[in-house]
Amino acid sequence: MDKELDVIVVGELNVDLILNELEKFPEIGKEILARQMTLTLGSSAAIFASNISSLGARVAFIGKIGKDKFGEVVLESLQNNGVDVSMIKRDDHCGTGATIILNVKEDRANTTYPGAMDFLTINDIPENDLKKAKHLHFSSYFLQPGMRHDVGKLFRTAQELGLTTSFDMQWDPLEEWNLDIEDILPYVNVFLPNEKELMYLCGKNDLNEAIEYINKYTDILAIKRGNQGSMVCYGDEIVNLPAFLNKSVVDAIGAGDSFNAGFMYKYIMGKSIRECQEFGNLTGAMSTTAAGGTTAFQDYENFRKKAQDIFGFSV
Repeated sequence: MDKELDVIVVGELNVDLILNELEKFPEIGKEILARQMTLTLGSSAAIFASNISSLGARVAFIGKIGKDKFGEVVLESLQNNGVDVSMIKRDDHCGTGATIILNVKEDRANTTYPGAMDFLTINDIPENDLKKAKHLHFSSYFLQPGMRHDVGKLFRTAQELGLTTSFDMQWDPLEEWNLDIEDILPYVNVFLPNEKELMYLCGKNDLNEAIEYINKYTDILAIKRGNQGSMVCYGDEIVNLPAFLNKSVVDAIGAGDSFNAGFMYKYIMGKSIRECQEFGNLTGAMSTTAAGGTTAFQDYENFRKKAQDIFGFSV
């Protein structure tokens, strides 16, 4: 039976206030100027949802926002990119999350107000909604305390209902890395950390040691490596593919989430893992051609043209 949706995304929702063209990061007690400012859709899960929808997947989002202007920005941005927002809850008691991002060349500093994302719980995710989709994606484990102890249950339930699953834990702001690997990862079909996150999670200083430690828990381990491309491990196979390099980077916000969107789009379409990985590398690089995590994907014909003109890749 054909499902109503390709993907249900569960996760955090916030806006990004991005300050670009700074000469340096501010010192305490001093003020500096930014020459460019952008207010855009933020958060790992929302960028993933927006971009995989723009690529052609049928997507719905389950999350929580406040009844405020930032919440309207989130809803409008997702809707404009074809995401079903009917399952998003609005909370009277807290604001929508926001991240202020300072970009200095290829470095950045972030400060996040979690707002409503703190209060999303398993009770906000009805099984009847999960049944509508082929695939479940969950992101930003460490930013959602209301979900922390139930993520394993969410993935188990999804698989029992016949969904495939993917997971990007993202960075732990407290740097404690308390994630119950045995409770969560056996129920994840595709695990999508970057290399630094993976090594911290495993308590290893060597990437190969981290892979050896985690591989027994995962079906597919897709590791993002920035300008070094990606590494994908499945079964006895380890495949390294180089990055598509953009010589004129605007910013790298959402590049990892865009990799996830490209990889998982091909995955849910039943393509080979190598094709998933290559397309993920492309979409990660495409994200760097425009400000914020979603701008490069909002016009699909422009996306195709840029892929050919900048990276020599035919979509």
